[in-house]
Amino acid sequence: MKFPVFSLLSVAFVLLVLPSSPAANSDNSPNDFVQCLIRSSSVNPISQVIYTSKNSTYTSVLQFSINNLRFDTPTTPKPMVIVKPVDESQIQTVIYCCKKHDIQMRIRGGGHDYEGLSYVAQVPFVLLDMINLRSVNVDPVAATAWVQAGATLGELYYQIAQKSSTLAFPGGIWSTVGVSGLTSGGGYGVLRRKYGLAADNVLDARLIDANGRILDRKSMGEDLFWAIRGGGASSFGVILSWKLKLVSVPKIVTVFQVERTLEQNATEILHRWQAVAPKLPKDVEMRVAANTIWKHLPNEASKTVQEDDSANVQDAKTVSVKFIGSFLGQPKGLLSIMNKNFPELGLVAQDCTEVSYIQSVLMFSLFSAEDSPSGMLNRTAYKIPFKAKSDFVDKPISRQGLDGLFRILLQAEPGRTNFLFTSFGGRMDEISASATPFPHRAGTLYMMYMRVRTDGDTSNAMKWIRGLYRYLTPHVTKSPRAAYVNYNDLDLGVNNLQGTTSYKQASEWGRNYFKNNFDRLVKVKSSVDPDNFFRHEQSIPPFS
Repeated sequence: MKFPVFSLLSVAFVLLVLPSSPAANSDNSPNDFVQCLIRSSSVNPISQVIYTSKNSTYTSVLQFSINNLRFDTPTTPKPMVIVKPVDESQIQTVIYCCKKHDIQMRIRGGGHDYEGLSYVAQVPFVLLDMINLRSVNVDPVAATAWVQAGATLGELYYQIAQKSSTLAFPGGIWSTVGVSGLTSGGGYGVLRRKYGLAADNVLDARLIDANGRILDRKSMGEDLFWAIRGGGASSFGVILSWKLKLVSVPKIVTVFQVERTLEQNATEILHRWQAVAPKLPKDVEMRVAANTIWKHLPNEASKTVQEDDSANVQDAKTVSVKFIGSFLGQPKGLLSIMNKNFPELGLVAQDCTEVSYIQSVLMFSLFSAEDSPSGMLNRTAYKIPFKAKSDFVDKPISRQGLDGLFRILLQAEPGRTNFLFTSFGGRMDEISASATPFPHRAGTLYMMYMRVRTDGDTSNAMKWIRGLYRYLTPHVTKSPRAAYVNYNDLDLGVNNLQGTTSYKQASEWGRNYFKNNFDRLVKVKSSVDPDNFFRHEQSIPPFS
């Protein structure tokens, strides 16, 4: 049975050829599935974009967009087939054949998936890799951009900078993060306090639903459009592209950094930061990076200390607390604001750097201001194995609580962990908690991100970060304890690998991410994908 390119005239045909539930006689043979793809793809042949383990390039195709190397091991489950579509009709073909053969499908955009759910499954699955569909079309006059689902933030930011020095998109910081995954989970970055999230600045979207229909905002309806802007679009369909609203930024901005250690009163300054940062003017954003470092020891001396007893090793370490931020203006204006609102930081002119906006983007993505923006087109710039978790804070943590946090950080070897505090407030306070599925709005002081590298002793690394998470329990949000869906964490709970997942079971993790918005997400899912074709360990389930 052929599966033609979708058009308005083929709606009825698409609805007929796509079964509404998995086939009774499922066949998980890669060869049979591939033959289904080839037979069902007449308008734009699909054979050149299919990869199985028999292909010499299969492994390199799979590994290219894996950024969390914890899921790039010989024992990690691999897809039976990878498809890298170059045409939207080929995506429809993959959906059709997955339903026909009762095979799960995973959708990969940029690859920054903290639990690998977009390219790993514990059941036979097909990987739909969107990397070939990554065009970015910027309209500087209308201040909009249409971005395909396979594009990264670096590719988006580069294309915007080619057209304008005073337009930007309020997306994330890392250039290698996928635009689609970031936006479908909310997506925060340096412009969050001025313009909100990436999801708050989406004007339209195109997706393919479980019946193979290509829908835009008007045809999908406002409920589904709401759900994909923060609720994880992979639960509802295959995003094809987003229409993004671009925002105004000055040609010149100021970036700054102040570093203090525990011995330099870092705890007191951070304690004060909790109350100050969310209330600063919207043009100021400030994050804090807390990491264990050696106490000014040269490399050889640090090696010697590490070989000594544990007490000496602990004495040789401290915690570096870096206050990092940016200001949509010149240093003079920033210094005036900080001296008035946060004199404890001691910010001076030497801590500030005046750069173009695109230079600030480069700097926050681990490039230098002198680097060419074209460096952001590198999709493989940052790959490590790691486990991460997140928390939200609505009441300042006490000094004693921060002291306890730093004691746990000091247990780790320098360079193995990362702990970030990201201030909210500003525009984030002005948007309703129900405006998008991302609910962490007014009342949230800041978000915490914690990460540990898992190369080496993986077991101890996991034990360390889970212990840190337990320690933070009395200091963070409660009922539910909130988490950020883009930092997905399977420790919060998972769906059943086979069969249905109850609303109650999914609520165990769903309310951490979405709070009361979880109920509306389940209702949307039940309406648009009642047979749960689009699913993974933490996908929104329909009512069973």
